[in-house]
Amino acid sequence: MVQEPVARRRRSKDEAGTPRRIPSQQRGRERVERILAVATELIARNGSDALRMGEIVEKADVSFGSLYQYFPDKTAIIRVLAERFNEQGRQCVEDELAAIKSAGDLQAGLGRIIDGYYAMFLGEPVMRDIWHATQADKLLQQVDAEDMEWHSQAFFAVLQRLWPERDHMELARIARLTMQLVAAAVRYAISIEREEGDRAIALFKAMLPADLGAVR
Repeated sequence: MVQEPVARRRRSKDEAGTPRRIPSQQRGRERVERILAVATELIARNGSDALRMGEIVEKADVSFGSLYQYFPDKTAIIRVLAERFNEQGRQCVEDELAAIKSAGDLQAGLGRIIDGYYAMFLGEPVMRDIWHATQADKLLQQVDAEDMEWHSQAFFAVLQRLWPERDHMELARIARLTMQLVAAAVRYAISIEREEGDRAIALFKAMLPADLGAVR
């Protein structure tokens, strides 16, 4: 295995965990995609905790200089993968929220969002591993927090549309708490055996209020 150089330029606190730049030339973009593809393969095989920059260099056939030109550390790589997975999830959520036309659609719409996320994580072990990594790593918790805020704001917009007369601060609290509970339920379900996870998801959906508008 290729060994990582002992002497490297010290990274500042601001650089740690943050990709340096997006290459503008096609060759650079292809190199970044190759690095990310290899990292995804290694995470799928061994988990994100075992990810090593030296192994990425070897498998992606790039130099340490090329790797560090784009990613100062493995946390930066995981951040980019997490952001890409989050973008996929957001698109699904947008489609489901757009289909909610009345208060009667809310429970079913939330149920489809829960089912969609659960299916995504079951079908993509790498996504599951990275989601756990964003919880454990302080440098990555911001990514998770930003994604949660996006979901909260998107759901808040739906609640405002359905109940424009309601206090906006109250609706914002409902939106944030609902999205936090949805995320917690899915995280729990993917952390246990599949059969029990399926039951947990079904139970959680049954526990969703039939009329969020009545929640005070």
